[in-house]
Amino acid sequence: MPDEFSFVGGGEIVWRPSAEVVARSRLQQFMNRHGLRSVEELHRRSTDDIGWFWEAVLAELGIEFDAPYRQIVDTSRGIQWPVWCVDGMMNIVHNCLDKWQGTATVNRAALRWEGEEGQVRVLTYGDLYREVNRMAAGLRALGLGKGDAIGLFLPMIPEVVIALLAIAKIGGVILPLFSGYGAGAVANRLADGEAKALFTADGFLRRGRVVPLKPVADEALQHVPSVQHVIVVNRAQHEIPWTAGRDHWWADVVAGQPQRAETERTRAEDVVMLIYTSGTTGRPKGAVHTHCGFPIKAAQDMAFGLDVHDDDTVYWMSDMGWMMGPWLVFGTLLLGATMLLYDGAPDFPGVDRTWALVSQHGVTALGVSPTLIRSLRPHGAAPVQQHDLSTLRLAGSTGSPWDPESWLWFFNTVLEGRKPIINYSGGTEISGGIVMGHVLGPLKPCAFTGPAPGMAADVVDDHGRSVRNQVGELVVRQPWIGMTRGFWRDPQRYLDTYWSRFPDVWVHGDWAAIDEDGLWYILGRSDDTIKVAGKRLGPAEIESVLIRHPAVIEAAVIGVPHEIKGQEVVCFCVLRPEHEASEALRQALQTMVIAEMGKALQPKAIKFVSALPKTRNAKVMHRVIRAAYLGHDPGDLSSLENPATLEAIKHAA
Repeated sequence: MPDEFSFVGGGEIVWRPSAEVVARSRLQQFMNRHGLRSVEELHRRSTDDIGWFWEAVLAELGIEFDAPYRQIVDTSRGIQWPVWCVDGMMNIVHNCLDKWQGTATVNRAALRWEGEEGQVRVLTYGDLYREVNRMAAGLRALGLGKGDAIGLFLPMIPEVVIALLAIAKIGGVILPLFSGYGAGAVANRLADGEAKALFTADGFLRRGRVVPLKPVADEALQHVPSVQHVIVVNRAQHEIPWTAGRDHWWADVVAGQPQRAETERTRAEDVVMLIYTSGTTGRPKGAVHTHCGFPIKAAQDMAFGLDVHDDDTVYWMSDMGWMMGPWLVFGTLLLGATMLLYDGAPDFPGVDRTWALVSQHGVTALGVSPTLIRSLRPHGAAPVQQHDLSTLRLAGSTGSPWDPESWLWFFNTVLEGRKPIINYSGGTEISGGIVMGHVLGPLKPCAFTGPAPGMAADVVDDHGRSVRNQVGELVVRQPWIGMTRGFWRDPQRYLDTYWSRFPDVWVHGDWAAIDEDGLWYILGRSDDTIKVAGKRLGPAEIESVLIRHPAVIEAAVIGVPHEIKGQEVVCFCVLRPEHEASEALRQALQTMVIAEMGKALQPKAIKFVSALPKTRNAKVMHRVIRAAYLGHDPGDLSSLENPATLEAIKHAA
């Protein structure tokens, strides 16, 4: 039985919406149209009658079908395998681009881009439509078409959006790859998806230096015979190896191609994207997504959670290889809004670069990770105050749990204590969020207002019983339109991963809690759980205590075996540059943890390291830390940003 919930981010409500914010809210307007008097009533109806809700979302988004569906959802195979928009014909690119042509939206900016070197490009909905058509025609000229998987191994440049949409337009399968992957990770994913082609670039800029990309692709493709064509963007003006007959410059592929091209007729449930997510063990999992799945869920979350309207500009820091990249593309375009892409380091050439981007491009919704804010917070308010952030209406956050101090710094310094932080947590297999904030409810530091509409989320104990004010497993009790259609060629692994714990219940693998005010908290991965003498806790509970000390900038906490207690706690701390490791500091941190968590949960050890192992999207890899500390096999490391951090952990051990 989980212990009583103690991780509350300060406990006090710090933000409530004004009447103006409520009236403008898309979520409130949706509720008004459907005669719903409260968010609680909306949530009940959206999960009790999933067909009604998702049909209402399709209407809200103005989704157009080539041929109508005859049934919104069919669960005859079980809720693990729902079929949505049964027999409907729809290509999502029609709804992202085609339908805006001939309307006022055609002249609105669809995509704004800035490179690290300061170069700026802007594409209107008309511009993007024409460029996507030219590339779609170019792909067809290469013999590519419906059902062909095509990899995206590109930096965050306009071409990555054009390529993504062109693949979907011809009925192909988008296979996004993180631009920082090594050759092995690229090869594994392309080979598993039997990709026929790959988009890449010569290289990209990071901190003023060229990072080669094409050579990594070439090395990977030695192991992927299915790839017949490589389309290369000349991004960095960098000399690269070339394979005649296979390799094509982007400019040559689109040269002479028409600005209008047919959008392939696809079924609403045809696969549009195969996106890989690393598991705790084993090979990466290929989450299967369809035209009426991932994009619809993304746009719904963006509209109801972030309250995005067609006059908004959304900048969510991500790479196209991570879920939030395609999420940004599909969400903004389905809503007729503007996306901002930035290809560069968020603190280069100065620590104010993120705030400069918001100011220069009129960003209204900014998506960050708590890890980024923890890295920027030590520089204080001055870099923020150099820039006019008046366009910013709210911020979003995902990637890892917050600590209250960093949340409050961001809220008070960047958002002036009067604009909300919309926390967002879900995953690649979800197509967005299970739990999410919104602008209609009050906010406490680190909290979520509750499940996203349409998500029948709950927190349960070891027996699957709902719990409150306790730490438990995050679960979902009903299917939703963005739910992955399974893992690529591995249906049993999909069932084992999510559906094997409790009958007809999706177990997501996160620890969560709901407090006495009904606000939700995500406390980390449940496979990172620590259980000391029967007392269960998530790493975030102790990590948030450690980060409160002015010397500590980051922390990671793991559980290690103990003969009597089952597990005991080991902490790893990264110190700010002006502080040094010492026994006195170790004792001070130990005292803080005991005071907050109790003597029974005091750490066995507190180790000081220079950096923590993280994924390229800034999630701390607790399982890798645990494996390195214990001398075990760390498993899949394809998403690890800096392998040298593992040696630091081993040395600390």
